Order: sequence, then structure tokens, then C-alpha cells
Amino acid sequence: MSLGGVAVTVPAPDPAPVIVGVGIDDVMARAAERIAAVLTDAVAARGVATMALAGGNTPQRLYRLLAAPPYALSIPWGRVRLFLGDERWVPADHPDSNAHMVRELLLAGLPEAPAFFPMPTDAADPAEAAHRYHECLVREVPAEAGRAVPRLDLVLLGMGDDGHTASLFPGTPALDAAEPVAAVFVPRLDSWRLSLTLPVLNAARHVLFLVTGADKAATLARVLGDGARRTLPASLVRPADGELEWHVDREAAALLAGSPPGPESRA
Repeated sequence: MSLGGVAVTVPAPDPAPVIVGVGIDDVMARAAERIAAVLTDAVAARGVATMALAGGNTPQRLYRLLAAPPYALSIPWGRVRLFLGDERWVPADHPDSNAHMVRELLLAGLPEAPAFFPMPTDAADPAEAAHRYHECLVREVPAEAGRAVPRLDLVLLGMGDDGHTASLFPGTPALDAAEPVAAVFVPRLDSWRLSLTLPVLNAARHVLFLVTGADKAATLARVLGDGARRTLPASLVRPADGELEWHVDREAAALLAGSPPGPESRA
């Protein structure tokens, strides 16, 4: 079956839609279109839009896309408040800093600057930083009656080949955290991270996962097929009354039932 340049939605055990792009550029273009729609609708409905950004390598092409026309001009960036889903415990100007990456690839290219709230890695220690960022979320995300945690309009997430998302790694205490922000020590990396936690991720109105590459295929199939077991961090992200969708490329979707043919089958 040849799909040409059309992305498809494939069936999966998980009820969340899985949109498979024909390549990374297609995945990012469709994700950008979806993000633009969610942010624009949020501003129209509530006067402001709130979004948590993903770190790492996967979203970098997406941020460049959002910083260029048409999205640099069509999204009402002046009414958008941007947060981070996670951060490495490094200075804000460090090359490994997610905040540094966001400033360079997204914010620097926008004609109208959104409000950006990076995680405070200048705090005395990770625990203090997590507390300060919790206070920031409470202050900057519009309150919603009856909710114990702030409700973001959109959360952008990636997934590691071990099933981690944000900085919620398998086997770490942060998976059980009740507070919206956690300080996370990752033994295999021997480093501290800051991360939004499952309560705030699952309170979001929209959650969008970006997953690309053949090295993620086995994990993606497991996450979407986990069912009630939900053993990997990414499979624990299930918004209670929000929308969840997965934007993936053919390589990442290769082990999903009904997935489109790989690059070698393109016409």
C-alpha cells in the first residue's frame, strides 16, 4: 500500500489516536498545525493559552517550524504562556539546558514574544527549585474551580526508548509524586532533573506526544499495548478529561498493528 504524502491514523489497543506521518517533516508539520489550533482556541476561549514544552532532540525541528511563518504570525504568541515539562539540573545558559534550547530555536524567532517561565536551576537545590516552579504554575496558570493542580491547555511530550517521558523515569519515586513538580534523581544518568508530574500531566486539556525513530518502535508498541498494566511512565499519561494523541513517524510505528509501510515501500 502506498500512502504518498498522507499521514494515517492506525488502530492500536490504546484508544488515543496515533497519527503516523510519512517522515519526520510530515510529523512535525502536523504537530505544528495541531498546536496552532489548540493555542488559538485557548486564547479565544479564555484569553490566554498555557503550554508545557518538551525538551531533548525530538522537538527541535518542531520549534524551528513554529518560529517561522505561518505559525510565527498566526499564533497569538503575545497571549501564550510557555512552561517546561522538564529540565536538566544545569545552568540556564548551558548547552544541555532545555530553556536554552527553547530560547534559541523558538523564542528568538518570534516577532511577538510569549511569556516564558523556565525551571529555576539557579535555586539552592533541586527540591527548592521544584517548590518554586510549583508556585510559578499556581500563579501563572489560570485557576479552575474544583481542581487540585493547575490545568495546562497543552502539554508536549517526548518518549525515551526506556519509556520515560518528561523526566519521569521507570522506577523513580517521582512516578508517585502528588505535587505538580518533582526533583528527580536518575541513577543511570547520575544526575538530577526537574519534572512536571503525572497529576499535572493528566490534568491537561490536551497532551501531544512526539515519537520518532526505529529505536522507539518496541517501546511505543509496548506503551500503547500496556492496557490496564501501564508499566512504563509514558503509558501512565492519560488525561482524565482531556485529549491525548500520538504523532509518530513510520519507523516508530513499525511494530504497531495496521501501521503503514516503511520507507522502503514508498512509491
